Amino acid sequence: MVYLHIPSFQQTKAFLLAQGQLDITYSPLNGTALSTKINGYDNDFQRVMIGNGQQVFESAKQNIRDWRMFPSHWTKILPEQAPIVVGETVAMYARFGGLWWRNSCRIIYVIDESTRFGFAYGTLPGHVECGEELFLVEIDTAGDVWYTIKAFSKPRFWMARIGYPIMRLLQAKFRKDSGNAMDPIIP
Repeated sequence: MVYLHIPSFQQTKAFLLAQGQLDITYSPLNGTALSTKINGYDNDFQRVMIGNGQQVFESAKQNIRDWRMFPSHWTKILPEQAPIVVGETVAMYARFGGLWWRNSCRIIYVIDESTRFGFAYGTLPGHVECGEELFLVEIDTAGDVWYTIKAFSKPRFWMARIGYPIMRLLQAKFRKDSGNAMDPIIP
């Protein structure tokens, strides 16, 4: 669905309830947890260092909990502050061409370990593409904090297939902007 303005959460609620009852649109489930590329999909990977130290790591974890990795000038998640739990369904709006495009995703796994935190979500029928995306922060033994996006996707909706080169450019822009949005906020 396309909008001139982002609908309110109340306006999005019925969509999320309906999407929450549907199955994901791709396989393999948990494919971003695999070390291999997923055949038949575009496979994307970006890893950037965002700082050093436990305080930076804690801040980066909070950024993910708050969905700050979504660049606010052209993306939005509803409900805002959706909890990072398996099964949570969200609407992801992306702005392109002056319009807001609505997509639906479900959190399919969460990583919450002493040195790694993040989650992967997968596409539902209300998404223009099909695939899975992982958002992960890690602290290594040297104390460096890394932010990783790993995804596999392909167009599902006819407009995404026609606009495939534009979709790939937007995905690359998202990865870059997401890395910039993860700059740690240190109190």
